[in-house]
This record gives sequence, C-alpha cells and structure tokens, in this order.
Amino acid sequence: MFTESYLPTRDGVVTSILLTKKKLEELGHEVIIFAPEPENPADKEDGVYYFRSFGYKKYPGYRIAIFPSNKCEVLEKLNVDVIHTHGLFYMALRSMFAGRTLKKPVVISFHTMVTDASKYFIRLPIPEPIINRLSWFYIRKLLERADAVIAPSHAISDELRQRAPGMKMIKVIPTGIDCMRFNPSIDGSKVRKKYGLENNKVILHLGRISWEKNIDLVLKGFALLAKRVDEARLMIVGDGPAKSHYLDMVNHMGISNKVIFTGFVPDEELPLYYAACDAFATASKFETQGLVILEAMACGKPVAGINYRAVAEIVGQNQPHYLFEDDPESCADALERAINCPKEYGKIMRKRAEQFSDIESVRKLCDLYEYVIQEKNRGWRKDKVNE
Repeated sequence: MFTESYLPTRDGVVTSILLTKKKLEELGHEVIIFAPEPENPADKEDGVYYFRSFGYKKYPGYRIAIFPSNKCEVLEKLNVDVIHTHGLFYMALRSMFAGRTLKKPVVISFHTMVTDASKYFIRLPIPEPIINRLSWFYIRKLLERADAVIAPSHAISDELRQRAPGMKMIKVIPTGIDCMRFNPSIDGSKVRKKYGLENNKVILHLGRISWEKNIDLVLKGFALLAKRVDEARLMIVGDGPAKSHYLDMVNHMGISNKVIFTGFVPDEELPLYYAACDAFATASKFETQGLVILEAMACGKPVAGINYRAVAEIVGQNQPHYLFEDDPESCADALERAINCPKEYGKIMRKRAEQFSDIESVRKLCDLYEYVIQEKNRGWRKDKVNE
C-alpha cells in the first residue's frame, strides 16, 4: 500500500489504511506500507518503508515525498501480488511506475476530493477554475491508467465515471467500520461529567479541524439553535490548522460558553465521545464517504448532515429529514430535529451502520484484488505470446 499520509498524521485516509490493514492481516494476508518519512524519527514503525520527505507548511501535519528514491525496487524483492494506492500525487506516481515496471496490478482508492480543497493549500496566482481543470486532467490520466479504481460511495463513483470515462474498472467498496468497537452500549457519562454536560443536549463534531470541513456552517447553525434551546451544547473533538480561526469565530459570535473544543483525543477514547453525544453533525462537502458518520450511527446516534455527495447518500437513506442545505437556518432546524430524535431511531441508525462492517468491506476488497491479479497475469501471458 502506497499512501501520501500515514501515522502520526490522523485523517480519514490513515484510518482507512489502518482498518483495512488490520482486517487483511487477520485473514492471513501480508500488508506492506510505503509512506512519506515522518518528521520525528521516533514516529517510524517497524516494517514500514519510508520515503524522504519535507513538511507542507501551508497544511501542517502533511509531508511531501518528492525526493528521488530507489525504494520501489524493494517491491521486486518482496514479491508483492498487488499494489494498492491511497493517494493521487507523488506516491501514486511511484506506485504506477512500480506497477508498470514489475507488471503488477495497481488499484487506486479515491479517498479525497482534492480539487475541493485546492484553494486552501495551493497558493498560486492562477484562477481556481483553471487549477481545477488542470487537476482533473491529471487525475483523469492517473485513474485511467490504474487496473481498478475504488470509490467509497456511489456518489463518488458516479462523479468519477463522468470525470474519467476511460477507467478500466471502478468498484464501490466503502471502508468498513468496527461495529464491535462502536456500539450503542458504550457509556459516555464520564465524558459528559468531565465537561459538565450532564444536563445538556450535546451535539458532536469529530474530525480534523480544517477549512474544507465547512465547520463555519455548523457553528452558524448551532448559534441559531442555541437561541431556541438553552441547554444545547456543541462539542468539537479534534485538532487541525483551522482551530485558531474557529476559536476566534466562536468568541466573536458570543457562543464560547456553549461550544467546547476538546483538542486531540486518543483513538482509543473516541467511542466514549460518540456515546456522550445526543446527535452528530457534519457540514463537510469534502467527504467521499464519511467514516465518522458511520461510527456515530454504529453507536446509535442520529446524524445531521449536509445534503451533498456521500453525506447525503449515507444519511439520507434512513433519515432524510436530518439533512440540511448550505444555509445556517436549515442547519439549525436539522440539528434541533436530531437532538430531539426518538430513542427508537437509534436501532435504525445501528442497523444502517452494520451494512458497512469492516469484515464485509475487506472481503469485497480481496475479491477485487484476486480479479485484477488474474487479469494482469492473463494480459502478461498474452504479451509474451505476441512477442
């Protein structure tokens, strides 16, 4: 697996890789990670092959592995069967080169709608529409050269079919979630007590605090809700480059006494925070799947989500009345409905989340691996005959 981001960075891509790697290894497969070298040598993991990299100043926490390296030659010695890429840039190009050289199939998971976030981290004197067109030209060429493309949702699959009609194959395989780890029986009372929320209606936003997550809309919607429901509180779990911006925004809006920024929370404690809330909220248009949405639903929590792409697909199927438009009033209405959700809805949320179990997801992935390996071998044998 080639990836543009890996531990100690924490984002949806890293979570997806860790979950998939764990389940594949439980099924007896061997998974080898190729990733950018972390800044701190102490963060290196045994068994991971690192490429020399430098930090991306405009987006703290991410590193760019642009330097020349011979590490791809390691793949030949490892005798890998399939190359799976979790990125679209430098590591993706390396994986494509390695696959072509070694005649190994390359699968690309389309985790990130990078064009939506380009305005936040590409600071060039070029109009945004031109940057997007150039980006999609490159992405299309990359996807059409892969042996298979994985979309985590039908919404993204449909969009990629339009953007890159020459793809050899595209499959919808969501990243699975651990429905044992995230479940409705978890007790979140310790978290509520820690932040003095025993008698409040708690809305949770969990994830990286960055501009493309559109947290502005959640805050504006919550500010309206707080005027209607005095006991409402918003808990923002996570850290990221936009945290100071949102702290200033909360103070300016006069809701700092009703919004809690917890900062970074260790991965093992996350289920407790889902359990502590009454409803989960996201306004991110950036999501290709939204693992945090499924984790909240697995804990039996209603989700108020923006009516866009994968969020609309996951939330809308079972709770369309919790979707909201890109408007603070609409967001406030959905948040109010969510925190007043009937208890029996928790079972519906849980049942929906169980459709995305990690083991089912990895089984589908193994089937795809087997198919592309066979197709690559078949094509290689045909080439040998033609020679």
